[in-house]
Amino acid sequence: MGDPRRSTREREVVEYVREQRSGAAEADGTAAGPDPDARWLALLMHAAFFLLLGASLTRFLMRHPGEARTPWIIALSITLAVLYLLGPVLGSRPTPRRVAWLGVLVAVWMVLVVLAPSFAWCAVPLFYTGLRILPPRAALALVALLTAFVVAAQLRLATGFDPNLVFAPPAVAAVATAVFVHMQRQAVRQRELAARQRELIDDLLRTRRELAATERREGTLAERQRLSMEIHDTLAQGLSSQQMLLQAADRTWTADPDAARRHVRTATGIAERNLAEARRFVHDLAPADLAEGGGLEAALHALAARESAQAQGALTVRCHVEGTPHAPLPDRVQSALLRIAQGALANVREHAGATAAGLTLTHLDDRVVLDIGDNGRGFTPEPGAPRTTGAVRGHGLPAIRARVHQLGGTLTIESAPGEGTVLSAEIPLAPTALTTPEDPA
Repeated sequence: MGDPRRSTREREVVEYVREQRSGAAEADGTAAGPDPDARWLALLMHAAFFLLLGASLTRFLMRHPGEARTPWIIALSITLAVLYLLGPVLGSRPTPRRVAWLGVLVAVWMVLVVLAPSFAWCAVPLFYTGLRILPPRAALALVALLTAFVVAAQLRLATGFDPNLVFAPPAVAAVATAVFVHMQRQAVRQRELAARQRELIDDLLRTRRELAATERREGTLAERQRLSMEIHDTLAQGLSSQQMLLQAADRTWTADPDAARRHVRTATGIAERNLAEARRFVHDLAPADLAEGGGLEAALHALAARESAQAQGALTVRCHVEGTPHAPLPDRVQSALLRIAQGALANVREHAGATAAGLTLTHLDDRVVLDIGDNGRGFTPEPGAPRTTGAVRGHGLPAIRARVHQLGGTLTIESAPGEGTVLSAEIPLAPTALTTPEDPA
């Protein structure tokens, strides 16, 4: 089963990324179509254009009824309205066809202004259209041209010189242009920010995927190492003992049939034990001795008795427990200490040439200590990391070191040639020392 805290963190990251993607899409105008503010502004300008066009035509007809130019004014007004309606059909991008449309629209408006100066105020929506379609310099030139026509038209309508008619239209045009340019730049910055945000979100997702892949690889390697230690401390040791017993039975089969049968029976018992361990691997990878319900102390006593029986007098293993635990040891600590004892006794049996060994489990207030000592030939300890070669043998001490390290403990080895060996594994029982995700069981 996965870590629920890790699953929660992953869900939070996914929700955060979704929110950020949604926000970036809305900022860029891709989530719900065009920018709603720009759409409302365009609708307002369209309504203003037709309102001003209608008002100008009405004013002309009221002030100049029955003139010869009236049919031309009406025809040009209708043409201007139709041309303006074609603008949305051509799209919003500054294509050559749309630029040409704008040129024709402005030309028709200029003719109207020359014939009837009251149409000059239709220039305000045309400002907006030119600023949207043309590049900045061309748009400013168009605004200046339209403003000049507005000023000329107002002076024609006035009865005398009025400074307001000369300076007010340029001021209004300048303010409107500055506001529109500022809005455009803000929109560009917002789109750039949204694009950058999408890039950051993509980087976050890519980094998250790489991190998840790395964690899976590390978890796979850790699990392989753990299983290799489990197999070495149980099945491999049992198979090694069976091999030695069956070889001994084969050598004494003719000379001492009773001893050969004892070897075979002992090997059969080891095979049964290994079968139980294999089934336990399939079930939950807990040691079979602990699964029987007697706890770590009973498992260590059973291990000592089994090792002594398998050695048939060549090795005597005793078990001693000191102190009483204030609370039951965590399952992972019990499993690790039992595996450490199995690995250490396997080394004693196969390499030490000892006649006596002892297991001592000591319960202290904040830690538990397991000592494994023997009177064998001893060796000179060499500090270093566990070996990682591909050899079949040689997992004993590296596996013990790994188990102790996973539980935040310390491993001490005291040995010298001819003086035996004492291996001491000290495991702290503080909560912080037992929160590592790896389970050495």
